[in-house]
Amino acid sequence: MNIEVLKSKIHRVKITQAELHYVGSITIDEDLMDAANMIEGEKVQIVNVNNGERLETYIIKGERGSGMICLNGPAARKAQVGDIVIIISYAIMDFEKAKTFEPTLIFPDADNKLLQ
Repeated sequence: MNIEVLKSKIHRVKITQAELHYVGSITIDEDLMDAANMIEGEKVQIVNVNNGERLETYIIKGERGSGMICLNGPAARKAQVGDIVIIISYAIMDFEKAKTFEPTLIFPDADNKLLQ
């Protein structure tokens, strides 16, 4: 049996841009993607701490070191610049493997930079 479990989480980052007239997705600083074990094109869930909105989209690689978290296309209507969000990805795996799997969790600072 397979189940879906938490794979990666970027906990509490700030929306830096919202681009309504852009091909839909979320652009994430490549440093944050690497640290969270996420890849371009990966499906993610975005949870907005400020307004409770939840949505699913896919990742576009953003400029490394920029701190960019940009909601694009229709998703831009779900958050405002400055809102705090949690970005979550899941994986489907064997039930027994899931019991010992450890997700990657990162906790960037207030400027969306990795804490050293």
